[in-house]
Amino acid sequence: MTLDRHACIVCGNFYQVKKMPHLKFKEIERAYGFDEVALVPGDVTINPDQTNIDFTVKNYTLSIPILASAMDAIVDPAFAIKFNKLGGLAVLNLEGIQTRYENPDEVLNQIAQTPEKEVTSLLQKIYSEPVKEKLISQRIGAIKQAGAICAISVTPANTKRLAPIAKDAGMDILVVQSTVTTARHISKSYRGLILPELCQQMPLPIIVGNCCSYNAALELMRTGVDGILVGVGPGAACTTREVIGVGVPQITATLNCATARETYLKESGKYVAVITDGGIRTGGDLCKAFAAGADAVMIGSPLAQATEAPGKGYHWGMSHSHPALPRGTRVRVGTTAPLEQILFGPTSVTNGTQNLVGALRTSMGVCSARTIKEMHKVKMVIAPSIKTEGKYFQAIQNVP
Repeated sequence: MTLDRHACIVCGNFYQVKKMPHLKFKEIERAYGFDEVALVPGDVTINPDQTNIDFTVKNYTLSIPILASAMDAIVDPAFAIKFNKLGGLAVLNLEGIQTRYENPDEVLNQIAQTPEKEVTSLLQKIYSEPVKEKLISQRIGAIKQAGAICAISVTPANTKRLAPIAKDAGMDILVVQSTVTTARHISKSYRGLILPELCQQMPLPIIVGNCCSYNAALELMRTGVDGILVGVGPGAACTTREVIGVGVPQITATLNCATARETYLKESGKYVAVITDGGIRTGGDLCKAFAAGADAVMIGSPLAQATEAPGKGYHWGMSHSHPALPRGTRVRVGTTAPLEQILFGPTSVTNGTQNLVGALRTSMGVCSARTIKEMHKVKMVIAPSIKTEGKYFQAIQNVP
């Protein structure tokens, strides 16, 4: 509190008035998404084929740092096998259509053919069918028999029941995933998932998500997990921001969690992988995620456009089928190219949606980064107009 001196307009004498401090209810932090930043070229250029983009989580190393989202429109056993043979890791949704129905293709066809106004109620009905243990074993078995790494995703509420079944069936990597996941959970109805116990019971890589803040990421890392998924609300088929108002733009979210990774590395000596999940549409977005601190990315809609994707040109979120409060929407993404072309080219479009691996290697070479960890050090600038600067003719031709 301060005192201000004021003169009386009648007598001219001075008097003091107590000045109350200006209070703010809360501070609002500025956060940034992919379209609001740009990468600064380095002082030395590197040939793209000299870059190393390997991604390691515990005892598994992938030749490309890309995970396919655990969504039914993207990953089935055949897609998981093909994606792993190309160097990435596809995550199978263990609570999805593949483990609820003997003939999932029939159900997927029904989803693709249903009018928009009816699709949410249809999905709610489809996902009310119980998960069947024998189908868990069959789907995992198909992936393993082909010699591919098998990663599966379960929600925290069903991890205790389904993870042991998946482990016995031969899964390699466990992903525990929900819209928002924290190390601590308060509930009167059930005892929440205790991650340290899970890490002791499952001697295999465990990835947990999703989160978007420094504190939440650090607490999750301290439970003993091997990777965290970063992203709340940015996905193409996700409506979490619209429905419950929750979400953090991905550049800021990734920076927050990468900072937590460095803190945890200093205190424990363990390096926990940070995986940016959601909102990545183009090679440019993917490159910016790595510059913000990601060790790998998880992508959905770009892969849903592959001819091998089971969604038949559609994509829908994991929360779309919630019985009371759906937080997703079915989007038509179309079928644009084979999976290998989307990952490695040659690209037939100029909007950055194909040859994602080539884009990453080229960006790293331009930015003087030989490895992903060197990519973490690349300078970023805030550049809200970077997509439109000098792009008049692209804009008038409506070119993305």
